[in-house]
Amino acid sequence: MHIIKYQFQQHGDERGQLVALEEFKDVPFQIKRVYYMYNTIKGMHRGCHAHKHLEQILVCVGGSCKILLDDGTDKKVVILDKPYEGIYISGNIWREMYDFSDNAILMVLASDYYCENDYIRNYSEFKKYISEWRKES
Repeated sequence: MHIIKYQFQQHGDERGQLVALEEFKDVPFQIKRVYYMYNTIKGMHRGCHAHKHLEQILVCVGGSCKILLDDGTDKKVVILDKPYEGIYISGNIWREMYDFSDNAILMVLASDYYCENDYIRNYSEFKKYISEWRKES
């Protein structure tokens, strides 16, 4: 599994720091949805699903969290703890976000609007789907 970690351009002076993200420049897709998670309960896992087609960039703009990525064969854990770094997640990747710090804010930039049909919410179904998808590819 190839993980793409982005380091976004920081702009700052004595007043503080700023990061600006632009579609097709800093983000490799058109941004159609932005959402974020905060006040996540200790020990809680978020996500726990895959998308068939959706692309995402995850940025922990405050605090830290871990992201488990699983392509059906390999699993990797990425730590997000800098507001100027993010990871790209393509379709067909199972993801679980967990180990959120008390002040964590995880922002997600998505390539499409919410569509329930794009989700795979059961891990066994994900394994079956990814196996069939690889045979077709």
